[in-house]
Order: sequence, then C-alpha cells, then structure tokens
Amino acid sequence: MLAALDNGLPFACDAKFFEMMSMANLVTDAGDVDVAFDPAGTGGYVDLARNAITIDLDGVAIPTASLEDIIRSKTAANRPKDIAALPVLLEVLRQLRKRKSGSSV
Repeated sequence: MLAALDNGLPFACDAKFFEMMSMANLVTDAGDVDVAFDPAGTGGYVDLARNAITIDLDGVAIPTASLEDIIRSKTAANRPKDIAALPVLLEVLRQLRKRKSGSSV
C-alpha cells in the first residue's frame, strides 16, 4: 500500500518500510504523529512495556507508553518541540496524581 500526503512524498506504509526507520514524523488528518522505535532516554520496547497502559480505540487495544515514560523520553530527547510540550504533560501528570490520591492539593 502506498501512502502519500498533499505536497508530501509517497511511501510504502508497510512493515518493511518501518523496519528501516528509527523515527518517523507523520502528518495526519488527526494531527502530527512521531513514531519513535527507540525513544530517547529509554531502553526501548522492553523498558516501556513495563509501565505501558492499554487504550481502547474503537475496540482495538493499543499498548501505549505511560505518561511518566513519555515525559522521561521527551526530557532526554531535548528537542525544542519536546521541551515545549513538557509543561503541559507535567501538569496533566500532576492532575492525574492529584485525582488518584483524592487530594485537593
């Protein structure tokens, strides 16, 4: 299957294509998606799988890195767009921990 974006380059969107990649930056109708096969600051899949959560997407179970691991990776990557995202991610993490603990602090 060939995939192409308006004003983008066509590419074969299959397992063979992704086997050759260490990172893929994709633009989709739902927004930008970075696919990192060896995320910075992590030991890769085995490391991230330990704390992964599962998200149900229309009946499909999608294992997803935990928010803490995403923050760890974005901090280690130190790219401008990752650094820019950290304040929001850290606040979301703070709010989730607050809700989980039942604290009003």
